[in-house]
Amino acid sequence: MLVLAADQFTKYLAIENLPPEEPVHVIGDFLIFYLVRNPGAAFSLGEGVTWIFTIALAVVACIIVWLAATRVRSRLWAVALGLLLGGVLGNLTDRLFRAPGFPVGHVVDFINTPWMMPAIYNVADIFIVSMMIGVALLVLVGVNMSGEWHRKHLGDDVPEQAPGEETILGADGDEIPPGGVVDGSFNQEFPVADPNTGIPADELGLPPLSEAEQEAVAREADRLADDPDARKNL
Repeated sequence: MLVLAADQFTKYLAIENLPPEEPVHVIGDFLIFYLVRNPGAAFSLGEGVTWIFTIALAVVACIIVWLAATRVRSRLWAVALGLLLGGVLGNLTDRLFRAPGFPVGHVVDFINTPWMMPAIYNVADIFIVSMMIGVALLVLVGVNMSGEWHRKHLGDDVPEQAPGEETILGADGDEIPPGGVVDGSFNQEFPVADPNTGIPADELGLPPLSEAEQEAVAREADRLADDPDARKNL
C-alpha cells in the first residue's frame, strides 16, 4: 500500500507541475524529469494492444496475492512480494482509471536517467524491477517461501533435521551430548567405546587371556556356531 500510494502521489505531482514532453533537468543529465503518457510497455512497445498489458498486470497481481496467502511464510519473501505487488498495482491503476479510459489507460512516466538507461519510467517501475531482482537473489541463495534455507553439500541433499532432534554431540554438532559428558578426552565431549562392555562383573579386573587361551575361546565359539544343540544347552 505504501508503494502504491507513493507511486500515485508522485504521478499526481508530475502531472500538476511538469510540462508535457519537455525535459526538466533536476541534476544535470544525471536526473531528468520528462512527463509522458505511455500506452505500451517498456520503451513504448505494444502501444496498440494496451488491454493486453492490463490483463497481464492483473494476472501478476492475483498470482502474488495467492502466493502470499497460501505459500509465503518467509519475511524476506513477504517483503519482496509486497513491494513487487505495490509496483504492479501502481501501473495497473493507471491502466484502469486514467485516460483514455478503462482498461486502456496510459501509464504516467516522468523519470529519466540517461546514464543508466534510455527509458522513461516511474516509481512503480523502480519497485517492479528491483523486487524482481530481489526475488531472483532469494532463489539463488536458496531461501524458499517457507523461510527455510536449502542445504546442499557436494551436490547431495542433506536431510532436514526434525524439530527438536539432537545428534549425539548436540543440535549444532559441537555441544556436550544430551545426558552429560562421556568418557574420553577433548574436553570430555566425544564418546569412546567402553572397554569393559560385555564382560561379566565377576571377571572384571582379571588378567588378559594368553594367545593360546584366545585360540581356545575362538574354537569353542566356532563349535557353538556349528552346533545348535550345544547352544541350547548353554
